[in-house]
Amino acid sequence: MRLLRKILADVRTEVLSGSSMADVTEATLVARVQASARELLAPGPIPVINATGVILHTNLGRAPLADAALSAIQTAAAGYSNLEYDLVRGSRGSRMAHVDQLLVFLTGAEAAMAVNNNAAAVLLALNSLAEGKEVLVSRGELVEIGGSFRIPDIMKKSGARLVEVGTTNRTHRADFEKAVTKDTALLLKVHASNYRIDGFTRDVSLAEMAEISAAHGLPLMVDVGSGALLDVADAGVEKEPLVAECLAAGADLVTWSGDKLLGGPQAGLAVGRKDLISRLKENPLARCVRLDKLSLAALSATLRVFLDPDRAWREIPTLAMLRRTEAELEVTATRLADQLNEALRGRVSVSVIPGEGAVGGGALPLAGLKTRTVALTAHGLSPDQLEQRLRAGRPPIIVRIQNDRVLFDVRTVSPDELEMLPGLVARALGS
Repeated sequence: MRLLRKILADVRTEVLSGSSMADVTEATLVARVQASARELLAPGPIPVINATGVILHTNLGRAPLADAALSAIQTAAAGYSNLEYDLVRGSRGSRMAHVDQLLVFLTGAEAAMAVNNNAAAVLLALNSLAEGKEVLVSRGELVEIGGSFRIPDIMKKSGARLVEVGTTNRTHRADFEKAVTKDTALLLKVHASNYRIDGFTRDVSLAEMAEISAAHGLPLMVDVGSGALLDVADAGVEKEPLVAECLAAGADLVTWSGDKLLGGPQAGLAVGRKDLISRLKENPLARCVRLDKLSLAALSATLRVFLDPDRAWREIPTLAMLRRTEAELEVTATRLADQLNEALRGRVSVSVIPGEGAVGGGALPLAGLKTRTVALTAHGLSPDQLEQRLRAGRPPIIVRIQNDRVLFDVRTVSPDELEMLPGLVARALGS
């Protein structure tokens, strides 16, 4: 009844605003009720097959979790847990204990903490260390990433005062040294995760920033964005700064995301000097941005996988997809093309073509991933029509269109999903 009343109220408002009463019929009202009921009762989010070739697809939930993380979530969700209970002392404990020591061990930091995303980690750090004070940032590092996350806006909300140093394309060490005043509380270096400036450029290296911060007794914070515990250059892509390397180079505090190159759940991670992390943990805002038990369980399990780097490359889906070779992808794509030809029996033209995917999620913007795609041209359907049908299936298949063909990039499709694809495409063509 509540839904019916809402729809009738909406209709009255539309009529009073000038809509024609001729549009209000029993059939249109029933259709609106049915559509609203379906929308209200629809489950979500639902699984989709990511055939776009973008590994960390923000719109599709970024990093898929390792089996160890999925198992940990199920265990934590099934009943009670020692989330904030110290089993040794028999008293209240800290939820951070489940990940702190793992982060310390994996990065070499003095201390660590985790919050619900990297924007929160940056906000918490700036508020804790520089509220009412100046923070120096190179003008060329005032980034904006997806979802309108802008460093200047986060800075303003934190209560810190932004001081832009240098110019967009060139910032020198002397620019930072001249900008330091008695009101300066922090130096901030932001990794340009999702863009590059080429040409006549200059930036201040992390080592130089560390020397400046040490000379003036100021902490140096580095936001590495995607963050990496293992060298992704081993997968044949451009090098991403390792968290441990940033600390070793002189960073006092490093923040990054948990659901990008770490391949874990959404989280914001902060590691560094013990005194600085303590200030973050003591900030009342820390409770506002803390992780829930399911995310902590997944994060803890993901970090434990990284204790064995070889295991991490095998079992963290993000890393495993990143490391897949062109030869492996060629075999997979050829097999899928053969299966599609057999299942669709001449209703489509199928071919295997080279392509280029992406890491996504603001990570490694210049790392074009050489891949293999299966290209489909459906007889009697435009590429847009085929894409819409694939997207309307259950599970939906998310593809990309290029040169008037629908492309399935096999890099981001799991083995189980590959087995499903021929039947799902046949169903879409027959609908």
